[in-house]
Amino acid sequence: MRGPNDPEPHEPQDAEGSTAEGGSAGRPGRPPGGKALARLVQELTRAGLAEQAASQVALAAPQLDADGTNALIERAVGPRAEPTAPEPGGVAAEYQQTAEALAGPAAVGPAWRSLGPWTVPGGQTYGASRVNVSGRVSAIATDPGNAAHLLVGAANGGVWESHDRGASWAPRTDDAATLTVGALAFDPANASTVLAGTGEGNWWSWLGTGVLRSTDGGTKWSPLATTPFVGQGFYDLAFDASRGGTVHAATTGGLYVSTDGGATWTRRRSTRTWSLSVAGGEALAACQDGLFRSTDGGTTWTAVTLPGAPASFDRLATAIARSDTTVAYAWGATGTTARLWRRAGGTWSAVTPPPGVSTGQAWYDWFLAVAPDRASRIYLGAIEAYRGDLSGTTWTWQTISNKGATGDSIHPDQHAIAFESGSPDVIYVGNDGGLFRSPDRGVTWQHLNNGLTITEFEYLAQDFGSSRWVIGGTQDNGTNRWTGSPVWTHSQDGDGGDIAVNRNDPRTVFHTFFGMSLERSVSRGDPGSWTNVSPSAGEGSLFYPPVETSATNGTTVALGGGALYVSRDNAANWTRLAFPSAATASAMYIPTADHILVGTTDGRLYRTTWSGTAWGALGALTAPRTGAWISDIHADPADTNRLWVTHASVGGGRVWQSTDGGSHWTDRSTTGLPGLPLNAVEVDPRNRARIWVAADLGVYQSTDEGASWQQFGTGLPNAFVGDIVLHPHARVLRAGTRNRGVWEVPVDGWMTQPVCGTQWTGTLAAGASQRWFTFNWPATWHVLWTVMPATVRPGAPQISWTTQVERASNEYVTYWITVRNLTQEPVSFEGRYEILSRY
Repeated sequence: MRGPNDPEPHEPQDAEGSTAEGGSAGRPGRPPGGKALARLVQELTRAGLAEQAASQVALAAPQLDADGTNALIERAVGPRAEPTAPEPGGVAAEYQQTAEALAGPAAVGPAWRSLGPWTVPGGQTYGASRVNVSGRVSAIATDPGNAAHLLVGAANGGVWESHDRGASWAPRTDDAATLTVGALAFDPANASTVLAGTGEGNWWSWLGTGVLRSTDGGTKWSPLATTPFVGQGFYDLAFDASRGGTVHAATTGGLYVSTDGGATWTRRRSTRTWSLSVAGGEALAACQDGLFRSTDGGTTWTAVTLPGAPASFDRLATAIARSDTTVAYAWGATGTTARLWRRAGGTWSAVTPPPGVSTGQAWYDWFLAVAPDRASRIYLGAIEAYRGDLSGTTWTWQTISNKGATGDSIHPDQHAIAFESGSPDVIYVGNDGGLFRSPDRGVTWQHLNNGLTITEFEYLAQDFGSSRWVIGGTQDNGTNRWTGSPVWTHSQDGDGGDIAVNRNDPRTVFHTFFGMSLERSVSRGDPGSWTNVSPSAGEGSLFYPPVETSATNGTTVALGGGALYVSRDNAANWTRLAFPSAATASAMYIPTADHILVGTTDGRLYRTTWSGTAWGALGALTAPRTGAWISDIHADPADTNRLWVTHASVGGGRVWQSTDGGSHWTDRSTTGLPGLPLNAVEVDPRNRARIWVAADLGVYQSTDEGASWQQFGTGLPNAFVGDIVLHPHARVLRAGTRNRGVWEVPVDGWMTQPVCGTQWTGTLAAGASQRWFTFNWPATWHVLWTVMPATVRPGAPQISWTTQVERASNEYVTYWITVRNLTQEPVSFEGRYEILSRY
């Protein structure tokens, strides 16, 4: 999805299938393969999967030679060393082991609860209309025996089930080893059997752990087959209705066939396979090296000659017409060229595709389907969705996802399509914005995103003076804000990146799009309140560069890219601080307005301090782990020599502690943590021995300064946790997940009874009145005040009191309590408080 500074979606493309590198003035250019590729390369490289990143670039942008591939990776992640690299299957295997551990004995701490988003109204489209959005839907399956029953797979949010055509939803695989889903399929002979292929082929392929099966229509799931799929991603699953028990699988590792319902599999082709269609005893498979056909249940496959087809595709999809199985289609992309073929009478012929199709992200968003009742009507998905109708020899095309100035539009980036059982007019489309239903073949649309809690959060920030205010950046669904309702506010469009809030004045909020594009709001992130405050940066950066404000005081804000940019006046003016040698910032922390720490993608750590008149040059600290991607930093504001650093790169220590300002480090990742990337760290300001870290799977707590760790809290889905933030006054820890929304847990448990005490004592002369004050009470707390006479005097009131509140700062309040003696003799009394809630 584009943001205000992004290129238009259909700007002229260059030879690389992207808008010109660098874009127009003030606009960053789109890299080859689109922004989705830049994100994916960054994600793979941060975990140490450099070879997989190079392979993905070669697939998504094959027009680049090896040097171009390396340059694209460098542009996505910056200078980096090569830490010990795990195999993709090794990461997925670690997921399996971690999930098994999480399913074991009860975790430490109270229960997590979801903050949503239950839905996000006002989501962006490429048309004039706005829609409710959720997150990326990668697979759809409709029940062949029940038109109201459907399942969807979220990219990294698991399988979801609806029994009312998508009006309401329930998650079904929150305890699975991975929540990545690439394919879903009902058994046409027995709709109570459903298969799910894990590892979303489009993006999260390396987290695949095999095939799941449900025998009750999609409510309960269990692993069916792990071998040979651990570390592979699924694109498609297809049952062969003419051969009981035969199932075909299209994966990043090739084309597989099972003859026992999916329990065991044989690989028939080793080339990446994207799409399958099985009907009338025939199977078609769309592979990277072309279209292949089988008529013996998938045992043997022969190449299909497509006129003018290239030797290799960036993406290819296929579909056989159910109403006339002699008719079939193939829909492919190579470079900037979209290609379409139709088979009729046994002969394949080329068809001119719809005009304006963008192929820059064909590796990521692509689908093909034939209307169940018309072999002459097809649906194509790319960034947009199209409907094509053949009359005689003439095709007519409609863009059904983007209606321009009038009509219903839906979110771009199309991934999946399905038809309602028995109703060919009704289509379901899944894309980066969620799930959408058309009752009339794409003429009008309804969103089905209420209760589909699959938003992918990248980063979170909060207001320390409010327990019910959180803002976060999300993948392709903008920046969104929570103020206590499960319905979140869509604050800004585009790709929502890192986010920061001024602690003293939370009206001032910052967020990034992709690249060094920073915006500021001075009205708490209200829609329409953002202005561009980007520094004039000449260097590159991560896709989502780190942005931070001071954790304690002042108006210091910093943005990290190929250099560190610092402002002491809320981004009105910037100072550029160069790294001593080429580097890319990956994490920052500002413990006070005068101290900044910045970590890099290759494991280096730097500090700068305000002298009173200028920022000092970046000074290197000892690197905790050379060559490992620094994902987060924390420093104790009261003692900035006490540091914590986490690493995303596996294969070594991933959480480190220093008590001497970064001269020496202790590896604190030895006991109780999974061997997965760590993404964020928080330290309890009340107890600096209590630490939390967010992992690619779960949140973990240490109460002994990292000597040992345990899973923290119960009820959190087995989700990828990208960020955590601790609210020190409300005493809740929030987790931003991909793609299961935002969750929170009370770190000390919810209060089950009020906390009462005496704050002061006093004495008043006869008829006198006096005012007392008590200060530094957190503004999030709900407090009642009572003034109680110390001696008994029955018959009439002895004292009265009134309470007034002063908001002394954003975080703290002062209570002014005026007490009046109603008697004609001195009265002694107690000023008592009752804390009803800290939240």
